[in-house]
Amino acid sequence: MPDQRLEDTKREETSSEDAANPGWRMQLKRWLAAHHLTMMTLPDTPHSIALGAAIGMFFGCTPLLGMKTLLSILVAWICRGNKIAAVISVTLHDLILPFSPAIYLWEYKMGMWALHGRIPDRPGFRHVPLREYMEWTTFFTVGQPLLVGTLFIALPAAVVTYFALRGVLIRAHARRTVG
Repeated sequence: MPDQRLEDTKREETSSEDAANPGWRMQLKRWLAAHHLTMMTLPDTPHSIALGAAIGMFFGCTPLLGMKTLLSILVAWICRGNKIAAVISVTLHDLILPFSPAIYLWEYKMGMWALHGRIPDRPGFRHVPLREYMEWTTFFTVGQPLLVGTLFIALPAAVVTYFALRGVLIRAHARRTVG
């Protein structure tokens, strides 16, 4: 019996330490839970929320780093999707930010394949100095294949997001009306 109390005390101390100094996994879990709850309780139709999230997921896959959120809000507004869901989805997509260079390389290669029918041995952006990335002509050498290749990831991700979230939202709304 005293051993049980000692274990309970240790568990309480450990849980209070975790609450005071949560690790990155616990913070990520709390962040995801909070945004999931926000997404599920938005005062809008399942179609509108799912459309906004799909638009956000689409723009989250693009390499338009400084414009993802603004573009997702604008397109969600034009398509009558939920703008908050679009912002949450773009933000959620930033969780894979450490993997972005590998994803962008793959998108570039897919774009080169789609535009030119071949995958280059070496990516063309290795030959572009850093100062030239902000020039308009660089768009045609690097940006165009990258944006075309983005469609291979962004469109399927948006479609899956729309139908999966719409189904979850329809079931959640049905449970709320019944219960």
